[in-house]
Amino acid sequence: MANERKTEIIVRNHFNKFLADIDIEEQKSDNAKIDKLLKTASKKGNGQGYPEFLITYKANSDLLIVIECKAETTKHESLNKDKYSEYAVDGALLYASYLSKDFDVLAIAVSGENKRELKVSHFLHLKGEKQAVNKFDDKLLPVTDYLNGYLKSPEKFRQDYLALLDFTKKLNEKLHSHKILESQRSLLISCILIALDNTAFKTSYSSHKTPTNLANALVQTVSNELESANIGGKKLENLNIQFSFIKTDTSLSTKSKVLKELIDEIDENINQFIKTHEYFDVLGQLYIEFLRYANSDKGLGIVLTPPHITELFSELAQVNKNSIAFDNCTGTGGFLISAMKKMIIDAKGDVDKIKEIKKSQLIGIEYQSHIYALAVSNMYIHQDGKTNIINGSCFDDKVISEAKQKKPTVGFLNPPYKSKKTDIEELEFVLNNLDVLVDGGKCLAIVPMKIALETKGKIFELKKKILEKHTLDAVFSMPDELFFNSKVGVVSCIMAFTAHKPHPKTKETFFGYFKNDGFEKRKHKGRIDINGTWEKIKEEWVTLYINKKDKAGVSVNKVVTADEEWCAEAYMKTNYSLLLENDFITTILNYLSFLVKEGRFDLFNTFIKQKNNEIFEINTDKWEFFELNQIFDVKKGKRLTKADMEKGNTYFVGSSDSNNGLTTKIEREAIFKSNTITVNYDGSVAESFYQPMPYWALDSVNVLYPKFELNPFIGLFIATIIRQEKYRFNYGRKWGKDRMEKSKIKLPVKNGKPDYIFMDKFIKSMRY
Repeated sequence: MANERKTEIIVRNHFNKFLADIDIEEQKSDNAKIDKLLKTASKKGNGQGYPEFLITYKANSDLLIVIECKAETTKHESLNKDKYSEYAVDGALLYASYLSKDFDVLAIAVSGENKRELKVSHFLHLKGEKQAVNKFDDKLLPVTDYLNGYLKSPEKFRQDYLALLDFTKKLNEKLHSHKILESQRSLLISCILIALDNTAFKTSYSSHKTPTNLANALVQTVSNELESANIGGKKLENLNIQFSFIKTDTSLSTKSKVLKELIDEIDENINQFIKTHEYFDVLGQLYIEFLRYANSDKGLGIVLTPPHITELFSELAQVNKNSIAFDNCTGTGGFLISAMKKMIIDAKGDVDKIKEIKKSQLIGIEYQSHIYALAVSNMYIHQDGKTNIINGSCFDDKVISEAKQKKPTVGFLNPPYKSKKTDIEELEFVLNNLDVLVDGGKCLAIVPMKIALETKGKIFELKKKILEKHTLDAVFSMPDELFFNSKVGVVSCIMAFTAHKPHPKTKETFFGYFKNDGFEKRKHKGRIDINGTWEKIKEEWVTLYINKKDKAGVSVNKVVTADEEWCAEAYMKTNYSLLLENDFITTILNYLSFLVKEGRFDLFNTFIKQKNNEIFEINTDKWEFFELNQIFDVKKGKRLTKADMEKGNTYFVGSSDSNNGLTTKIEREAIFKSNTITVNYDGSVAESFYQPMPYWALDSVNVLYPKFELNPFIGLFIATIIRQEKYRFNYGRKWGKDRMEKSKIKLPVKNGKPDYIFMDKFIKSMRY
């Protein structure tokens, strides 16, 4: 007969080895909070819950381990995990769901009567989360492994990161109330973080009798720390100047407790985050947050790269322990910190190699003195690398020479974005970075998409110059609102190059349509990975790039020249497997709603009387592509100012995404015939509508005149198909007349021509 006590003995013996670090309770807890949470957690739904083991850490009160045992391995886990009293996994998850109201819970399910057959499953259920996630291996681990795995998990990082954002907002409001300038806030935080690394300061700062003494001690401590890190001469003098405002700021140096309380809060909330999540650009995140409330740096073209993108760069460049990373537009140092993290992981605990990485393999250039101070602080906080941050212009010959001597193998940059004609072109920064790299070095730059689209003028000349000297390996289209947290509305792309290898004429460049990174906008938090999907998405992106795979709707390989567009949107095939019957139904319902709203029941009734009961299936694999100019003449709408738009009876179609494109009615003669299709080239780009009445179309709208016999049913079918091309266009890439004429859409085919009869009957068969 199965004996669950044997399973419990195995578990008890395992965890008893770690009693120096943990406390173990069985069946019930002396902790009042835990006991209260289990009051209604019965596996049979009728009262108190009694898990086999409850384990708490002596050094971390946030994490709680709950263990449920079963003797038979066949009772390890049910199909739906809802048989709580019968199965180990089901019961452990039930207890975790109750305990996670106040704790982060690691639920462990164990089944089997001996070590040979033992089955073990682990689930992490963080406080406030709806679901638990599977973690760790299928065996019992040392408690330090559990604690470290929990602290370093993506789920815990996401939780801590959201808490950091909440604290940052409150901190920013507090600094604002003390009238500390936006431009100085990140410097203040960095100064405090460096000082807290000094044991003497950390133990004594609260004992200073006056705020003046504390302010002076803070700045002096930081100066001493930087000097001991071999930063001297003009570099140290510049840094001392940047931090000196702390000694004279009225709130910090004269008001009682202001500076001390700031240090307390920063130590608890930020310093602890840094210790838990190493190699995350916290200062960069703070700087972004402070910029959300101040516009002082927008004119300088500063757009800080989100941390998950700096990590992506290191993955795409395949950074390893021997890489030497270079950023000629360092900013707060985010790219270098991500590269450092990747290098150290690859070093696999080799202490000497890790020291070498931090000392010699991270090189940066930053022009602005206050941001240079942030970069140096950031590198110091992450334990070195700061002596290789150069304060100066990346175009200065001496600076270039100094950087070249380091022989960097990997270049990263997010250049200042051009805001006026006299600004330096972004591609000039890219060329500068490539010039410093060794032969065959990899360079990745994130730049405005408009650069990739330009096919003439100065940008064309720079693109041509790049291809004459270097290889364009890839271009990745980034999410439209990637820089939302910096309050900058620029559509961007990542360009990847191989340095000092002229681009072969027959070389295929990889283009990735990487628009969905899984991040979503949340109030007061900006764009965040709320659902924890980024890691999986990043893995797919990197895999596609490394293997140069074509994937419909995501990636394509194409031979390109300088006078062509460098973006996936121009060459990628639409993934028509995503086309659904509901797409057509939505088009029909919107069209009928428009007719009702306009009182055109004559058209409405004529349309619905055509319904038939035939059944059709969509099989896009058998469809073929047709250029729009094969089946339509494309005409451009006409400009009309508001002053010329007197109210009347003529339908006016603008670049709207609703009401069939109708935005108003005007006192003008219609300039386009009915029984045509409109497609927005600007505004709500690629929104397409069948037009049943004569109208005036704005110049941001293109009008398609059919070269075949069109009717409302075929029109609605084709409008639905055209709308599938919407992903190709954004604020930087419009669907102009020339581009539209050459665009291809996939249609049902018969005898090599579009099957208009199928389109007609298909729409008539729809339920509406």
